[in-house]
Amino acid sequence: MPRIYFHLTTQERAVVMTMRDDQCSVRTIAKRLGRSPSSISREIRRNAGLGAYDANLAHLQRAARQVMPRRAPKMESGSVLFQVVRHYLNRLWSPQKISNILKAMWPTETDKTVSHETIYNAIYLHPRGELKRELIACLRYHNQVRKPRSRGADRRGQIKDMQSIHIRSPEIEDRVIPWHWVGDLIKGEGNRSSVGTLVERTTRFVVLARMDNASTKSVVDSFSAVLNREPEALRKSMTYDQGREMQGHKILTERTGVQIYFADPHSPWQRGSNENTNGLLRQYMPKGSDLSIYSQEELDAIALSLNTRPRQTLGWKTRLAVYTEHMIRLQLQANSIN
Repeated sequence: MPRIYFHLTTQERAVVMTMRDDQCSVRTIAKRLGRSPSSISREIRRNAGLGAYDANLAHLQRAARQVMPRRAPKMESGSVLFQVVRHYLNRLWSPQKISNILKAMWPTETDKTVSHETIYNAIYLHPRGELKRELIACLRYHNQVRKPRSRGADRRGQIKDMQSIHIRSPEIEDRVIPWHWVGDLIKGEGNRSSVGTLVERTTRFVVLARMDNASTKSVVDSFSAVLNREPEALRKSMTYDQGREMQGHKILTERTGVQIYFADPHSPWQRGSNENTNGLLRQYMPKGSDLSIYSQEELDAIALSLNTRPRQTLGWKTRLAVYTEHMIRLQLQANSIN
C-alpha cells in the first residue's frame, strides 16, 4: 500500500529547531518524529539558508511557496513554442524531428526547446476539438492513441528463380557503398490502386512510381521507368519482399540492369528503410484512399517533399543533400579516371 506524505507541522518544526540547537543528528531527529532522515534533511536544507534552522521562518517560507504560481507548461496552447511546433507539425515533421531541430537551433536556450514526449503529450492530452484533430492529423499515424502495427498471415507463393537477400555482397548490407535500393508497394482502398516506392539504402533517397494496378506487368513497367531516369551507375541492386507482383523480376533486371534480391517472409526489418518510408508516405497518401488519382508529377512532388525533410539517421541532413553529395563524389571519381 503506497505511503501518504504529510508536510511537517509547526510543532514538528519546533522539535527540529530544538534538537538542532542541541547538536542532534538528522537521523536522531527523524527517529524522534517518526519521519525519514531524507525528509528532515530536506527540511533543514530548504529552510535553514546560511544560518541556523528557525521553525518560525521555516513555516513562513513554506506558506510563501504554497501561494507561488507554478511554472507555465512549455507547450501551453497560446505560447510561442506551441505555435512553432504546430507550424512544423503542419509540415508533417515528426515530434522527434522537431525536438532535435529545435535543440540544434538553440542548444543553450532551454525555453525554446522541448522533448518529443512533451510534444506527444501536448497533442494527445489537448482538450477535444478542432485543434486536437488538426494536430493528430499531422502525425504519421492518425490514431487517437499510439498502438502497434499488426500484420496478417503471409499467403504469397514462391517466386521462381529468386535470389535471397542472404547472398547480397557485404557492401550492400553495411550501407557503405550507395546506389542499392529497396522496393515495395503501398496499396489504396480495397487494394485496387498502388504506388511503387523505392528507397536508396545509403542516402534514404525516395523515388515513387505511379502504377495502373498491382499486376506483374504494371510493376515491371513502372519500376523500369523510374529506375531508368537515374544514371546507370546509380542503380546497382534492389531488394524486395516476396510479393507475387515481382514475378517478372528477370524482365526488370534486363530492362534496368538492376540485380533483384528477395527478403525472407515475415521479415520487414530486412527492409527497414522502406518500411519506415512507407509509414511517412501515409501522411501524404492515407490508408483507404484512392492512389490512382496521383499523376507521376504529383508523386515526384511528394517524393521531393520527403527528400527535403531532415533525417536523424543522416545527422539531420536531408536525403536530397546526402544523395547529391554522393553523386558529386561519383562524378569526381569518374573525372579523375578520365
